[in-house]
Amino acid sequence: MDARVKGFAMVLIGASLWGLSGTVAQKLFADYGFTTGYLVTMRLLIAGAVMIGVAWLRGKRADLVGVWKDPRDRLGVIVFGVLGMLGVQYTYFAAIETGNAATATLLQYLAPLLVTIYLAVQLRKMPRALEFAAVLLALLGTALLVTNGRWDGLSVPANAVVWGLVSAVALAFYTLYPAGLLKRRGSEVIVGWGMLIGGVGLLLVERPWGTTGQVWTGMSIALVLFVILFGTLIAFFLYLDSMRFLSPAETSLLACIEPLVAVIASVVWLRVPLGLFEIVGGLCIVATVVILSLPKKKIASQGEF
Repeated sequence: MDARVKGFAMVLIGASLWGLSGTVAQKLFADYGFTTGYLVTMRLLIAGAVMIGVAWLRGKRADLVGVWKDPRDRLGVIVFGVLGMLGVQYTYFAAIETGNAATATLLQYLAPLLVTIYLAVQLRKMPRALEFAAVLLALLGTALLVTNGRWDGLSVPANAVVWGLVSAVALAFYTLYPAGLLKRRGSEVIVGWGMLIGGVGLLLVERPWGTTGQVWTGMSIALVLFVILFGTLIAFFLYLDSMRFLSPAETSLLACIEPLVAVIASVVWLRVPLGLFEIVGGLCIVATVVILSLPKKKIASQGEF
């Protein structure tokens, strides 16, 4: 298989699995009595342990140990694990539990907009005209998504909107904070330790062994395994490994399929109703991500950021 075709396939499959995992989580919350704390704890602990094991087998042993010997890396990976990995996972699943996977995923995808605004402030440079248009498009999309065109109230629960917006902030932090760590230690090492640290951190307030109310059947077990194995481990591995064949801009652009998959799966499988204005709002948010993911050379006429 051609290397670029392989890269395209890997990132598309990985992003699709992310989108499906949110819908599967909604099914577990609605029909099998699972909670955000329980599912996120199990997801992070198991996926983190397995990813660290994979990194060890792939010859990353020096980095796995070295991250704890360097004071800067040690503090960095702890902050990333708690505020980044745990933050983005918990808030995203809480948005699903209180609302639905489609809305939660679309609201989380406001993160690239927040990253753009943050960088504009940090660099003290005005955004390009196209990026400014993306800001307005994202604001319009969010308004339509949460109101469905009715300005006298919200079409989804207010707490779901809050969790979704906090999830976008967490994802923006998750994207920006670990850049140095990833360069020094590699994605497998940092993501693996981040998951494990996040899971252990959540254990301080969540006790999976004492949680009751889950309905364990063959189907619910299969759904939990899907979230952990396919929606976490395999999805992360495919997405990160695709960067061997594609540029970061290309992978970010292709990852826009995630909210589309989440919306389609929610509507077709879970029968989540979406109004016309909600659909238009979702498309506005996806369009925002596409605009912000375009390589600068393709939009050079708009000026430099």
